[in-house]
Amino acid sequence: MWVDYTVEQGVNKFRVRGDTPTEVMDKGLYSPEDIFVVNAEGWLVKVDELSALTELYDRKKNEM
Repeated sequence: MWVDYTVEQGVNKFRVRGDTPTEVMDKGLYSPEDIFVVNAEGWLVKVDELSALTELYDRKKNEM
């Protein structure tokens, strides 16, 4: 359980901020270039680039 952090929201993006700009990266929540996909339960699941692109393709194909 991570507490005492702020979630900042922008247009089509968000980030988690701690006491310093890199605190969440320093403590291992995520790293630059990480890719996450939100699953049906709302969890952000870390994936590699190929998996993310494949999942995005499958989602788009199923919407047609």
